[in-house]
Amino acid sequence: MALALVVLPVLGLLTRIDPTRLPTLLTSPEALAALNLSLHTSLISTALSVVLGGPLALVLARSRLPGLRVVRALVLLPLVLPPVVGGLALLYLLGRTGVLGGLLENVFGLTIPYTTSAVVLAQTFVAMPFLVVGLEGSLRTAGARYEQVAATLGAGPWLTFRRVTLPLLLPALGSSLVLTFARALGEFGATITFAGSLRGTTRTLPLAIYTTAQSDVDAAVAMSLLLVVIALVVIVVARPKAVEGRS
Repeated sequence: MALALVVLPVLGLLTRIDPTRLPTLLTSPEALAALNLSLHTSLISTALSVVLGGPLALVLARSRLPGLRVVRALVLLPLVLPPVVGGLALLYLLGRTGVLGGLLENVFGLTIPYTTSAVVLAQTFVAMPFLVVGLEGSLRTAGARYEQVAATLGAGPWLTFRRVTLPLLLPALGSSLVLTFARALGEFGATITFAGSLRGTTRTLPLAIYTTAQSDVDAAVAMSLLLVVIALVVIVVARPKAVEGRS
C-alpha cells in the first residue's frame, strides 16, 4: 500500500499525456530555460550547502559547547517549516525593508530578492539541513576511534582529517549530496515567495510547472514527468552503492 501511494500518482501523470507530444513539449523554450536554471541553481546551492553545512555538522557532532540542542533544533527547522514561511523569512531579512536587505542595498547597491541569487539562497535554506543531518550522524558513529589512534601515532589534525575522517565520511557525504541536490531541484514554496517567477531569471522547473498549468496542462504534465525522471536518475544512479549496504 505504501508503494502504491507513491507510485500510482506518478503513473497517473503518464495517463494524462500523449507520448507523441512529449518531445515537442519538453524542447519548448519555456521548458529548456526552466530546466537549465534549475540544474544551475541546484548545483550552486548544493555546493554552498557543503561549504556552510559541513563545518556546522562537524561542530554539532564533535563539539561539547553549551546550547548545541538549540542550535540543532534551529538547523532542523527548515525541515518542518512550510517552505513559504522560509521564503517570507528570507524576504523580510534580505528584502529592501529587511534588516540586512536595506543595508546591502544602501551600502553596496545589492538587491537580492527576485534575482537568481535569491533562488540559490532559497534552495540552500530548505536543502542544507539534509546535508547537515546526514554528515552529523556519520560523524557521530564513525571515525572517532580511528582519529584517536592517528593522533597517538603523531598525525596532525589536518592529516587525520584528510587520511582518516574524510574517507570514512565519503559514503554519507555522497548520500547527503544526492538528497540535498534533489531537494533543491524540487524546491517551490520558498523560491516563489522570495525570488518570484521571472522567466530565465528565477523561474525554475517547479515554478514553470505551476505557471504553465494555468494555461497548458499537457505542457505542465510533461515538465512534471521530466522532473520525476531527473529526480529518479539522481537518486538511483548517483546514490552510492555503499549507502545501500553493497560494496
